[in-house]
Amino acid sequence: MTSSTRTDRLLAIGMSLMLTLVSPAATRADEYPSHPIKMVVPFEPGGGTDLLARLIAERLSASLHQPVIVENRPGAGTQIGASAVARATPDGYTLLSSSLTTYAFNPSLYRNLPYDPARDFAPVSLTGRFAFLLVVSPAFAANSLADLIAMAKASPDKLVYASAGSGSPHQLAMELLLNRAGVRMVHVPYKGAAAALKDVISGQVPVMMLDVATAREPLKAGLLRVLASASPQRSVEFPDVPTVAELGYSGYEASAWQGIVVPAKTPPAIVAKLNREIRTALGDPAVREKLQAAGIEPIESTPEDFAATILNETQKWRDVIKAANISPN
Repeated sequence: MTSSTRTDRLLAIGMSLMLTLVSPAATRADEYPSHPIKMVVPFEPGGGTDLLARLIAERLSASLHQPVIVENRPGAGTQIGASAVARATPDGYTLLSSSLTTYAFNPSLYRNLPYDPARDFAPVSLTGRFAFLLVVSPAFAANSLADLIAMAKASPDKLVYASAGSGSPHQLAMELLLNRAGVRMVHVPYKGAAAALKDVISGQVPVMMLDVATAREPLKAGLLRVLASASPQRSVEFPDVPTVAELGYSGYEASAWQGIVVPAKTPPAIVAKLNREIRTALGDPAVREKLQAAGIEPIESTPEDFAATILNETQKWRDVIKAANISPN
């Protein structure tokens, strides 16, 4: 056997091995999906994350020609649903639609988290963002962000603010602002944004960070006043409201973003297919209109950009949680 013949045979064997290794994954991706897909939402039905997930699931069902079934698995600060997806078979048939709480807050809030966002999940795409507004009771003395900060400096640990709960995006958005301003306020946690909002409207607790969707109607009815927006740009709905960054805190930004991930080791071709379909769904004018009406800004990304967002946000909020000594209890 000549050297050339041996080389040709080795190349043939190598190609055969490559095809053996690659073909199953390629076949799975080509045939995917061949049966229903489950999308886990680690929150109660009816909230913004649930609405966003259901709109995407509806569109994916049509484009993938298989039912995408939303399963709500709330509890333990999203840990129950997230850990179930982390343990699922990495075949593209189990998705997790969740928030920055799952991916960026929990690793710093919980000492024994049953999943690792960086190790256990493959990011697919960002899906939406809830913008925050800094709101106060109508009779509260502060008429601007500058007034509020001056009051907090004059009376350290006397002013109080409400949130939807310890470790919630509402609390962390407020703590980021207080950290940047170098002031302290006392946190009053509630069991949900609705309960906190009720006491802010009544004036029992004067201040909170509140998502636009929840704040919209009370603001229009004059039950709240808004001092600033936590977004990097002014709100389309409230264009006269300045951003925190405009008011002297350059780079300040806080929002509650959402995204979809799958178990780690899901074939890249399946991740890419899901990404394409999700981005197409979010680009649909009818879907965007429904989301915007609910106070949700549709956003989408590549898997790589979503992974970078998770890493950057984890570091950002880790510093805030540590500085404020925040715990989930």
